[in-house]
Amino acid sequence: MGVENCKLITLPKITDPRGNLTFIEGGRHIPFEIQRVYYLYDVPGGAERAGHAHKQLQQLFIAMSGSFDVVLDDGTQQKSFHLNRSYYGLYVCPMIWRELNNFSSGSVCMVLASTIYDETDYYRDYQGFLTSVRGVK
Repeated sequence: MGVENCKLITLPKITDPRGNLTFIEGGRHIPFEIQRVYYLYDVPGGAERAGHAHKQLQQLFIAMSGSFDVVLDDGTQQKSFHLNRSYYGLYVCPMIWRELNNFSSGSVCMVLASTIYDETDYYRDYQGFLTSVRGVK
């Protein structure tokens, strides 16, 4: 799978003068069942996060507040997404190196994940990732 399989998903949005509501149902609005939810917050403005890939994990990144960029790399091409609305989610398929950067002050990044945490699912070394996807040594 490559970065062309990663895409922005428009989530349901119910507008109301008292405040809007967005909801997500695993397997309906996103292509996986949700097994884990985590979020990044208090990230200093301009800081970078992530810098890894997953062998099997699927994820949906959402800017709950503020904004940040997600740079995706499949070993051949890169694609960047700017997330700044809580009703858009970025679907990231397995075997994609991801980096999060350009965090605005006070931003919150929520991530929905297809599996529980499993350290063996990670590529934390970019060269190891490239070796796996391209056979590069």
